[in-house]
Amino acid sequence: MVRRHELSDLEWEALSALLPRSSSGRPRLDDRRVLNGIVWKLRTGSAWRDVPERYGPWRTLYTRFRRWALDGTFTRMLAAVQAEKDSAGDIDWLVSVDSTVARAHQHAAGALKRWVSGRQAGRPSRTRRQQHWPPRGMPPRWTWRWGSG
Repeated sequence: MVRRHELSDLEWEALSALLPRSSSGRPRLDDRRVLNGIVWKLRTGSAWRDVPERYGPWRTLYTRFRRWALDGTFTRMLAAVQAEKDSAGDIDWLVSVDSTVARAHQHAAGALKRWVSGRQAGRPSRTRRQQHWPPRGMPPRWTWRWGSG
C-alpha cells in the first residue's frame, strides 16, 4: 500500500539506481524508507522533528537529506528524470512568464511625507545631523548641531 506522500514502486525503480551506495561501515536504514521520509517532510512542510517514526529517526533523515543535497544526488536525480521524460516526449518545455503586479500600500508609493530634513514637520528638533560636502573625491563629514532648528 502506497501512502499519500510516498513514492510508488515505479518511481522508486527510477530513483533507486541514482542513490549513492554505502561501501563500508555500519548498515544503514533502507534508502526507500528514508527517501519516503524526506519526501513526506518536503511535501508537508513540517519540521524534521515532526516526521512520523515509520520513516526512521528524524536525525537520520536530516543527515541523509543534507548529505545527498551537498553531493549533488538530488540534482542528478532531477537531470536523469528530465532526460528520460524528455526523450519520451512527456515534457513540454513551454515557458510561461507571470506578469502579475504586486500593489504596494498607498503610504509606500512615494506620497508626500510629513518628515522634513530628519525631523517631523511642525516639531522642533533638539539635534540635527548635518552633512558637509568636501571637495570631490573626499568622504563626507558629519557633525551634530544642537539647537531647535
